[in-house]
Order: sequence, then C-alpha cells, then structure tokens
Amino acid sequence: MEDHQIFRFGLCELISMEDNLEVCGEADEVGPAWEQIREVNPDMVIVDISLKDGNGLDLVEKIHGYDENLPILVLSMHDEALYAERALKAGAKGYIMKEETTGSVICAIQSVLARKIYVSETIISSVLNTLRGRAGLATKFPVEALTNRELEVFSYIGQGMTTKQIAGKLNLGTKTIGTYRERIKEKLDLKNANELIKHAVHWVANQ
Repeated sequence: MEDHQIFRFGLCELISMEDNLEVCGEADEVGPAWEQIREVNPDMVIVDISLKDGNGLDLVEKIHGYDENLPILVLSMHDEALYAERALKAGAKGYIMKEETTGSVICAIQSVLARKIYVSETIISSVLNTLRGRAGLATKFPVEALTNRELEVFSYIGQGMTTKQIAGKLNLGTKTIGTYRERIKEKLDLKNANELIKHAVHWVANQ
C-alpha cells in the first residue's frame, strides 16, 4: 500500500519479475487497501508509512489485529532509526527503506514471507547496543519520546498545516489536536507554539 503511483508501479514490476511472487492488489489509500486485504486474502502485505488518507502504522496495527499471522513489510522513505522499531511494535515483520537496492527489497520480501524478521544491520546493531546499555547508536532522538500519533501531528505541523487542517486530516477534534500539541511541547521541552513550529519544520526538512 503506497501513495506514490510511479514508485508503486515500479515495485509491482519488480515483484512480478520473481518466479515465486505475484502482486494480487494495490492501493494508495487506507480504505481501498483494507477492502482488498479482506477480499483477496494475500500471503503478505507491503505498507508505506505515508498514505493519502492516513498513517501506515495505523494500517499495520489494524491488519495485525485482523490477522496476526499475516506477514507485513513496511517499505518507506522515512528514517529507519525512528520508524523501524515503531513498525515492528505495530505488528510488522520487517522494515526497509526505499533507497535500498532492488535486491535488498526482494530479500526483505522473501524473508518476511518466510516468517523471519527483516531489518537492516544498523537497526540490529542499535537494538543490541540498547540491550547492552551502550551509547552511540542507542542514543535516543528527542522525537522518539513521542507516541505514533504525536509524531504524526508533529510531522503535519512541520508541513505547515494548521490545527484545524490536522484535525480534518486525522478525523479528530481541534481540542484533541491542541492537547497533542501541548504534549509534544512538553516532551520536547519547547516553550511556545513558535518553537514548536520551528522545530517541526526543521525536523520535516531533514527527513
């Protein structure tokens, strides 16, 4: 489930070139994606973090809740250091960035189909370092303190969206978005709305 048509077409072509793989459906929105999953009953699902009408992590959680045995691979442009662990916690079996080689993408697909966890060596090292209590790769980014929904709101703020626009995008009330904004400011130690917007814009620009 991917919101960029050209990339989605290329991914379908790449998958179709493999003798043991076949694309049985595609979508760029959560609604159609969910309908196809229930109708087609695929062997696995590939999901992007960014979808036209929602968040990929929410879709991963929904799919996992529907069928916890259905393998899910997250393929995204978003930094794996921030999103890989979130994706796995949501129910995905693998995470790979779009910048990886076609060979790596196929390897990730085959691994997830085989019920194996697939993440990059960098993420594996980060997890091991965390378990060992070391610094370096295990060091937390400030935004890692945010929940998935708070991070989503933070991202929309960085894209220049108003509270009302974010509320409409997420189908939530403006007061709820206001509460999220306050929580984000508190967790990131930001003094006011201007600092929040400044940090959000900077963060989005560097993604």
